[in-house]
Amino acid sequence: MVGVAKNHIKKMTIIFSGRWVPLSLMSYKFYMNDYPVPPSSLLRELFSAVAISMVLLFLCSCEPLATGFDDTVGATYYAAGKTITVPDTFTVVRVMTWNIRFGAGRIAWFGDACGDRVILSEDEVYASLQAIVETINKEKPDILLLQEVDLNSKRSGYIDQLQWLLDHTYFNYAVCGSQWKAQFIPSDGLGRMDEENAILSRWKISDARRTQLELRKDQDNLTRYFYERCCMVTARIEIPHVNNLFAVNIHASAFATDDTKQKQIMQFKDEMDRISNNGGWFVAGGDLNTLPPGSDSTDYCMEDMCPGESFHHSYDDPMHKEGSNYEPEKNWLDTIYATYKCAVPRDLYKNNQVNFFTHTTRPDQFWDRTLDFLFTNYQWADNSVVTHQDATKQSDHAPVSVLFVLPK
Repeated sequence: MVGVAKNHIKKMTIIFSGRWVPLSLMSYKFYMNDYPVPPSSLLRELFSAVAISMVLLFLCSCEPLATGFDDTVGATYYAAGKTITVPDTFTVVRVMTWNIRFGAGRIAWFGDACGDRVILSEDEVYASLQAIVETINKEKPDILLLQEVDLNSKRSGYIDQLQWLLDHTYFNYAVCGSQWKAQFIPSDGLGRMDEENAILSRWKISDARRTQLELRKDQDNLTRYFYERCCMVTARIEIPHVNNLFAVNIHASAFATDDTKQKQIMQFKDEMDRISNNGGWFVAGGDLNTLPPGSDSTDYCMEDMCPGESFHHSYDDPMHKEGSNYEPEKNWLDTIYATYKCAVPRDLYKNNQVNFFTHTTRPDQFWDRTLDFLFTNYQWADNSVVTHQDATKQSDHAPVSVLFVLPK
């Protein structure tokens, strides 16, 4: 990084330790043995200053560096390259939700698995997508809710994953809404980012929209500017002879330490309420990043702890690892469970929790908690829910599927 600054940005200046300093002078000091090895604190200041300078540069340009959204906007429509005819004799359809982790498989990514990987190769991503497709084509869901689908992002080889999935499965249509979109993220070399929540269907999709969820308030302004903007995607699924059937896909915050996630969950319920109150039916779900009511374990700080981290001691600050302590959240889904039908009913889960685990942060470990859900205001077929725990290599989440009885 310093070498790049020396050779290519000799005339630029940045704010450094409160002063404007020419990068050429800093490079000269580094390379003339004032600092034979640049101190880590100095490098951190340099990188932060470069990032801030780039933000200011882009903020002054016509296009914003990170994309913000109105409360409700239209979703983006996709279609497979070749349409496959669908029989109109269905009485039940299989619905699946799956966080596919942007095609990273179980690689130890820096953001969530104590790893150091930031950028994946095309070969790695295609191999992961192929494994995901094999599971989809085997289990044959008819409506598929996906979270963390990358579109032309640097971290995942600039692959349009949604189009690739459509063209390598039997799905005909899809819609998506952006969860995290930026032309350039300076942190950790992430670069261009476009992560989406998507709904795939064998039937046509209409009335699709993206709903902005509550933004985190526990971050500084610069971090929040570049951070993900959690969302919900709602769409009408046009199955013949079935009126007003909607799919709702949500990906709630994983790491909020304030009440952001609770507000997002209530927004999810509000959307289900809106559909019900208007006489519609829905299949709704996704990655809620919280546990079902009655979970035996609610604190996973020790399981998720990375080397060099410490939690649960009086001298630790923070006391808990971000995203790993669910104790304050143990009642957050009670209202949804009381109002709508979960694919895994509360009593079934309570007596067999390990059979319904869908997530782990550790690349070499089995599932250790449940974060992924499906709900309806109509009817699931009895004993039809499956947590596909054998899908251990495709993502850090296991898919969940269930048969939905079509309203007559």
